[in-house]
Amino acid sequence: MLEVLVTLLILAIGMLGLASLQGRAHTSELESYQRGQALILLQDMASKMEGNGANAASYVTGAVGTSTTDAADCTTLGTRAAVDKCDWSKALKGSSETQGGSTTKQGAMINGRGCVATTAVTDVYMVSVVWQGLTATAVPTTTCGTGSYDSEASRRAVTTIVRIPDLSGA
Repeated sequence: MLEVLVTLLILAIGMLGLASLQGRAHTSELESYQRGQALILLQDMASKMEGNGANAASYVTGAVGTSTTDAADCTTLGTRAAVDKCDWSKALKGSSETQGGSTTKQGAMINGRGCVATTAVTDVYMVSVVWQGLTATAVPTTTCGTGSYDSEASRRAVTTIVRIPDLSGA
């Protein structure tokens, strides 16, 4: 009888460990999905800036990120840079997917933001995408989205540098 109780205790501890492992795997899977989405959206904005290099300075958003008004139809905003920033802002908020029949946006990162900042070098820009992570890690070095999340240690970020070449021939 005592052996059966000890066996059940060991089995219960093993099952608790397995449940904990499953929870961590789910968290890691969501973090990986969010990072993948962020990288796609980061490359999207970098490509748009490179394609509109003559107006690259119009894409600068500052450290807060995409806080521009999302028009129902981004194409009515006039300039190509304004349209691109509006589309990017919608994509960062997950505009392509909603929950059930509601208007709650999801499908991208949790509380995603994008920033385009100038650098000390002319025609070189830093594009960043930040979002709310699920667990604490190292604090990102980018200032994009600073103070917008639960804690700085749960803020995730990916960045890239966009260099606009001078094609004037001078």
